[in-house]
Amino acid sequence: MNVNELKFDENGLIPAVVVDAITKKVLTVAYMNKESLEISMREGRTCFWSRSRKTLWRKGETSGNVQNIVSITADCDGDALTVVVEKAGPACHTGEDSCFHNPIFESEDRREFSLEALMTLIAGRKTNKKEGSYTTYLFEKGRDKILKKVGEECTEVIIGGKADDKKETVYEIADLVYHLMVLMIDMGISLEDIHRELASRHVIDKKVKQEKMASDNG
Repeated sequence: MNVNELKFDENGLIPAVVVDAITKKVLTVAYMNKESLEISMREGRTCFWSRSRKTLWRKGETSGNVQNIVSITADCDGDALTVVVEKAGPACHTGEDSCFHNPIFESEDRREFSLEALMTLIAGRKTNKKEGSYTTYLFEKGRDKILKKVGEECTEVIIGGKADDKKETVYEIADLVYHLMVLMIDMGISLEDIHRELASRHVIDKKVKQEKMASDNG
């Protein structure tokens, strides 16, 4: 599907749901016209149409909180877009990470979970120590204790994997991930740092594969 096949409304607009490439969180819902969409595609950064000001606006042109585009996808009817971005700062004008930050309802039976929320919780145990908290205990004991636990959990994962025990291995991997996240907080490493590193390796792997194919064909 190309731009000319999209269905803009009577005002020449199409809704764009902006999604964080790393967290998959919905950041905002904005509108694009054909010109702003073409600018976004050409510049690789989000450009929208302001319905209130009746003008084009590039996200981050004054705040610096730009959104670098990873992909743009149309829905089945071609009348709505999802724009996956890597953001350089808060998406909301209030300073919040996402425009969607006002809870209205949350099921008591189905709790939302994310690695980002867990990282935030772990970080909170370091800055605001809670008595009886195992996470706080790890931070108080220091880096050597944290590293020791990471090593122990690595061993448990190996044992579970060697025994071909899927349930036990899943359990131990979860323990390992948790302790790695404690280490990350202690060292000031973010999930975004890991995401960028893995993404760079994906690019390298793709290049190596292309070079190998070219060599084989040669």
